Amino acid sequence: MYTAQNFDHLLGLSGFSERLLKNHFTLYQGYVANVNKLSDKLSSFVADDKTDTPCFAELTRRLGWEFNGMRLHEYYFDNLVKDRAPLDPGSSLAEKINDQFGSLANWEKEFRAAGVIRGIGWAILYYDAMADKLFNVWVNEHDSGHLAGGKPLLVMDVFEHAFLLDYGLKRAEYIEAFFKAINWPKVSARL
Repeated sequence: MYTAQNFDHLLGLSGFSERLLKNHFTLYQGYVANVNKLSDKLSSFVADDKTDTPCFAELTRRLGWEFNGMRLHEYYFDNLVKDRAPLDPGSSLAEKINDQFGSLANWEKEFRAAGVIRGIGWAILYYDAMADKLFNVWVNEHDSGHLAGGKPLLVMDVFEHAFLLDYGLKRAEYIEAFFKAINWPKVSARL
């Protein structure tokens, strides 16, 4: 069984209203609950020898959506902090960003550009350990568009529920607030 993490410490985060955060936490808790429900249901299909049914197949597919929705929100909330510290220029992450993007400013420009792509989804800074490379990626849905083997370092939710209450359709303003709340020590530690 998965247990929803408590992110109430983020209440009062500059640029994010309490109403928006509480709604977002509730949405996340729904993903956790659904992962547990689906896991139980799939186990019952196995126990009842009903794995050859269309229902089993569809619920198995749905598990990816719910599970990634749960995990991506955990990464997202966990990479936010009230008292932001800048990226340590001597960190391994800063060095990789500078080596691969030319500068932190170049990386940020590309990441922000990924974040304003039309549609719903996620902007994610991935680390590919096999190639020792960083990638800014747009993930369209929770369960599609991920880089196989890629490790999420920085996760930005750009579904409307992450910003609409506070910013309306002004996604760029939300992204500005997000950047002011990045927990760089946590993001760097994920590398």
